[in-house]
Amino acid sequence: MATSSQSTVECSSNEVKDYICNACEDQNTVETSADFYCKQCERFYCGNCIHLHGKLFAKHNSIGRVDIDKWPVSKKVVDFLQTCDVHKEHKIDQFCNLHEQLCCPQCVSDQHSQCSKVTQISELTNSQPTGLEGLSVELETVLGEIKTLQISQKASIQSLQRTYKEHSAVMIEQMLGNLNTYIDECDNNSVGTSGGNEQYLKEEMCRSVLSIVNEFDNITAKELNEMKDEVISIKESVTSSIHKCTTLHNDLSQFHELVQKIGDNKELCLIASIKCKHIIQQALTLLGKSGKAFNVQRKSVRNVRIPSDSYKCSIAGICVLTDGQVLVADWKNKRIKLLNQQYQVVNHWDVTAGPWDICLITSSEVAVAVNDHDSRIHEVQFITVNQGKLVSGRKFQLQHVCTCITHHQGDLFVTSGQELYKYSLNGKLICSLYGDRSGDYTVYKCAVSPTGDRLYITNWYNNKLLTLARDGTLLATYTFPALGGPHGLHVTPAGQVLVCGNWSHTVLQVGWEGKSELSTLATQRHGVWWPTSVCYSSTTSSIIVGQQWDDNILVFRVE
Repeated sequence: MATSSQSTVECSSNEVKDYICNACEDQNTVETSADFYCKQCERFYCGNCIHLHGKLFAKHNSIGRVDIDKWPVSKKVVDFLQTCDVHKEHKIDQFCNLHEQLCCPQCVSDQHSQCSKVTQISELTNSQPTGLEGLSVELETVLGEIKTLQISQKASIQSLQRTYKEHSAVMIEQMLGNLNTYIDECDNNSVGTSGGNEQYLKEEMCRSVLSIVNEFDNITAKELNEMKDEVISIKESVTSSIHKCTTLHNDLSQFHELVQKIGDNKELCLIASIKCKHIIQQALTLLGKSGKAFNVQRKSVRNVRIPSDSYKCSIAGICVLTDGQVLVADWKNKRIKLLNQQYQVVNHWDVTAGPWDICLITSSEVAVAVNDHDSRIHEVQFITVNQGKLVSGRKFQLQHVCTCITHHQGDLFVTSGQELYKYSLNGKLICSLYGDRSGDYTVYKCAVSPTGDRLYITNWYNNKLLTLARDGTLLATYTFPALGGPHGLHVTPAGQVLVCGNWSHTVLQVGWEGKSELSTLATQRHGVWWPTSVCYSSTTSSIIVGQQWDDNILVFRVE
């Protein structure tokens, strides 16, 4: 099959010179984009050179760009597909079945010499289907989802900025309101006073005004700075995610274009298929649609009790910071405990009532759902981890019970046991997303997908897992025949859904669609008793399980 000479313009460039004129190239003239292909000559020509070619070879049939699908694969495309991503000077010619990787001779020598089955690409073409037509459709679907995610993430940044501005305005308005109220009171009290008393009232008024302003500086300004830091941190995270989306979108777009040009070259089709599937898998992981099931390798038991604990621990919530440190919410002892990467307690913070759940806000800040039925304490407390210490930040009150809290890009999702609410970071109730008042704890625990387009809810009362769209629309309902009392719930960064069965003493993995069980990760046989919380640590590739009335957490190393 004929191939055109390679352009100096890279594949990622917007300028299209994938085919260049062979006649101009022969004369060492300026590189010119080809507009025609002659099948008899197996050469490419620009608009000028095709006229001379027509005079010399009148009976040759040239094909213009209108019928570019009839042109052979360009050398640029061939080189792009065949060049090894690691060793640019080598061509891909083999495939390692064990690692599912394309290899050049150097790859095989460096990394795959001991692998049991490394096959030549040429030997695979007859036995392994390329499926490029199906890939083309899948590419279009994933491209659309990536684009939607990009739009959603940009909207999240705008929403965060609005939230901060609104919160700032409310705080300043409250301060001005306090000042005006006090000044009005002073005006009323000053009526009929003598000169000496009037002077005293003025001095007292100045002191009080100064006190109100200082209070704003010391408390409200601190709160605004905390929230500003949150917004900046979340914005940086979202911006990083947008960059990943853009990179993947560009890669997928490039492959979508390539698969249209390869034609019937079986080796190129196979290489393109394998490379394309790899990028699609990266995209699905970013979209939170990883279908990979965890495989438990080993288990360890870690004690999280500290000497000042009055009761056996009950770990109601677990949260992993980006640096690998772990925070656990000890409901019975009313404490948030900080664990290092070896799961040793290094610090703790006492909260006003039992912490029912905990979630990550930024790389170093968490929000805690604090709840007490008797004293009617229902609040969200923010805590920052600073150099191994827990520092209490702002908090806001709730008008309902809070059984769970989770966060996604500036939105807080809080459950009451029968209702799912959405709040802003400043504590403003945005809306109620979903409700079920048919029993107790029908809307118990909640988790959000990495992209924020799906919400998962455990219905403890009916042994169900619900999957909702971000607007609260019910997408799927899954009933667990062998899972009694679904309790702890967590979604990994790759979209894997983990659920605890409190009564059945089980930890399961569910498909991201919320419609099927993928695997049973742990049972009583592995030491699981009354599990109440679960979380995945990317740092240690471990699933952490907290239990009721147990001083230990279980750590399962997974692959």
